[in-house]
Amino acid sequence: MNDIFIDVDYSQVYKHGQKIGGDVFLLSRNPERNQIVAILSDGLGSGVKANVLASLTAHMAHNLSFSPMDLTHSAKIIMDTLPVCKERKISYSTFSIADIRYDNSVEKIVVNFLEYDNPSALFFKGVKNIPWTGDTIDLQREGAFKKELLHRQTFNLEVGDRLLMFSDGVTQSGLGLTMPLGWRISGVNKFIERILENNSEISSKELTKAIVNKALSLDGLASRDDITCSCIYVRRPRRTLIVTGPPFSKESDCILGEKIKKFSGKKIVSGGTTALIVSRLFDKKLKVDLSCWSSDVPPASKMEGIDLVTEGMLTLSKVATHLEAKTPVYELPNDPVKKFIEILEDSDQVHFIVGTKINEAHQDPNIPVEIGIRRTIIGRLRKALEDNYLKETSQEYL
Repeated sequence: MNDIFIDVDYSQVYKHGQKIGGDVFLLSRNPERNQIVAILSDGLGSGVKANVLASLTAHMAHNLSFSPMDLTHSAKIIMDTLPVCKERKISYSTFSIADIRYDNSVEKIVVNFLEYDNPSALFFKGVKNIPWTGDTIDLQREGAFKKELLHRQTFNLEVGDRLLMFSDGVTQSGLGLTMPLGWRISGVNKFIERILENNSEISSKELTKAIVNKALSLDGLASRDDITCSCIYVRRPRRTLIVTGPPFSKESDCILGEKIKKFSGKKIVSGGTTALIVSRLFDKKLKVDLSCWSSDVPPASKMEGIDLVTEGMLTLSKVATHLEAKTPVYELPNDPVKKFIEILEDSDQVHFIVGTKINEAHQDPNIPVEIGIRRTIIGRLRKALEDNYLKETSQEYL
């Protein structure tokens, strides 16, 4: 796995009283082409109509971005496809497109960025905002009452750099309520700088959540428009090691111990027999953790040097099921499954060490069929993490 990770995430709040958002954010990774595309589109108005317009724009931009076509040409096609509103004389949708390309080592990251009528994106190196120096293209469409300008720029991203994109629900929050002219991009910029000064390694998820929550508070906790913020952040990866199942032979126990000891990141041990082996190898006691439990899965345990110790097959199966369904963490009971998923969601790279010794207990016909064999569950976990959460995964057998 690479030592550089491109962390892309977003946060969103719908307009107060709406059950569907008029802002759409799409994110896709194509590992085979070393490409990531992030798109933020804001449809005219709110609710279903705005969602349809924004979805149409975002999906067009998505498909064209992965085509051989030049990104600027793609944007012109989108603009020609989307008509101008006859009443308001403005485009039916706005968009920001970040087309990210990188080499195999992820040492060189190049962003082709296009923006039409969204609030100006913000680019940060460390904790400081860097002004834009890109090109501007006048689209000159018929029927529009104002100049329709497409902003374009190509730049490199390095470790510690961030690119943030917003819908106008962020910059116009508090308009005429808590702020006469709204929060504006300058206010957003100052807010981000203060956050980064206090926590320079804050994740994209946490940073966007803080921005959206601030905008919502400026609207008096009743958002007057869809509020969406996305962030692209280049950083060192957050790694997690999951060890499950005893090694095939007892002689391999020491190899397992060395791999756990050398791993830099969070560590999860899943399985009673595996936990006993790790406890013996490191001479650390296992204690039952009663701070989180439910009737669905056995309780977790505590061990010094290990972030989470759980029961094996049943817990892993439930974790896989919730990851496949993309169940929100806040909907889960306070049990080992929730803790397991919280660690996984906070990770960028997940490595599995899978023991190949057969546990006779799992041949019991009374055990539910859906638990399956260990390898099948690990396959489900990896697929869900890669497809639903865009994580990088790897595994080895021992």
